[in-house]
Amino acid sequence: MKKLLSLTLSCTLALAALSGCSSAPAGNSDASGGESAAGEKVVRIGVFEPATGDSGPGGKQEMLGIQYAQSEQPTVEIGGETYTVELEYADNGSDPAKAPTAASELVSKDVSMVLGSYGSGVSIAGGPVFDEAGLCVLGMSCTNPQVTAGNDYYFRICFLDPFQGTVLASFAQEKFAAETVYCLGELGNEYDQGLIAYFKEAFEAAGGTVIADSFPTNTSDFTTYINKAVAEGADVIFCPVSIAYSTQIVKLCAGMGLDIPILGGDTLDSNKVLEAASGSDLKLYISAFYQEGGSPKFDEGFKEWLNSDSTHITNNGGNDTIAAVSAMGCDAYNVALEAMKAAGSIDPAAVKAAMSGVTYQGVSGDIAFDDIGDAIRDTAYIKRADTAGNTWVLETVQTVK
Repeated sequence: MKKLLSLTLSCTLALAALSGCSSAPAGNSDASGGESAAGEKVVRIGVFEPATGDSGPGGKQEMLGIQYAQSEQPTVEIGGETYTVELEYADNGSDPAKAPTAASELVSKDVSMVLGSYGSGVSIAGGPVFDEAGLCVLGMSCTNPQVTAGNDYYFRICFLDPFQGTVLASFAQEKFAAETVYCLGELGNEYDQGLIAYFKEAFEAAGGTVIADSFPTNTSDFTTYINKAVAEGADVIFCPVSIAYSTQIVKLCAGMGLDIPILGGDTLDSNKVLEAASGSDLKLYISAFYQEGGSPKFDEGFKEWLNSDSTHITNNGGNDTIAAVSAMGCDAYNVALEAMKAAGSIDPAAVKAAMSGVTYQGVSGDIAFDDIGDAIRDTAYIKRADTAGNTWVLETVQTVK
């Protein structure tokens, strides 16, 4: 492994934003094991997530799933030894420019592997650092194909945007008989622009028309864009944007009394987005990795854990609605432990070598990897916003062969 200089960047923001975050103990660690000051065997897992920035709310919900899984399984048997699992955090700030520094911070902390990140852009930007260090990374919701392309060390358990875009295009045509769709995304955002491109390709291949616009970063008024969608006769508005932007767009459309359905990708799976639509007649649909009810045991345990700590509730957006990324965070943590058990070692090279062969029956479904390191997934959950009850309701389970 190529040695990297230790960085002095503090992760105070990430730690202050979260509860239950473990700091690295003072003990030494090496490829064969680490020990805490109390003499316990320790294995460290890096958490590469946004705790701040536009994707901070989603990053916190993804981290909650990881933290819940750790509370359920705080130790793991590796090579006949019992290890206590500790989580090391680095806030990538929802910013691709900051992601390499956050990634380097985790490399310097002697972690055996990394989980993250919420946000394809930061995952793509941090990926080369992990690749160079020989450190395996397991993504949960970074759906852009470029995350794993050319990077042997990046794996993920979510479906990809070519699949998600096709699913959503099919749904728009089947549910709304849509002929014209207005697409809106942030300029330069890999996730937004990538998903819109795959949606456009599938929708136009089926005979539809797509009108696409991009807004500059830090836009706060979307009136002109929504009015254009109306003027162009759009049957559906597709806006797969961050939680920060989607709440503004949804609130605007709800206030306008807009009757055009809004369709979003997995980033809109947030109780903040639900709140923005609350009490309106807005027709809002999203795709997601999981829906409450899919695993009653997980739902019950996670909600009880959330409600045991007010900081957990705050980080979840103010209530105990389960975001799909929390379920994915739980699954990723457990898959990481399975890889370590299969490796029989906490050495990063051994963990990476074992990861490709891991199979796991998770909260979100069966998990296995293809030759690239992507999850073998063929199902997405389409949810509808119940604006009266302020909840997500399962509309359909969509597959594309």
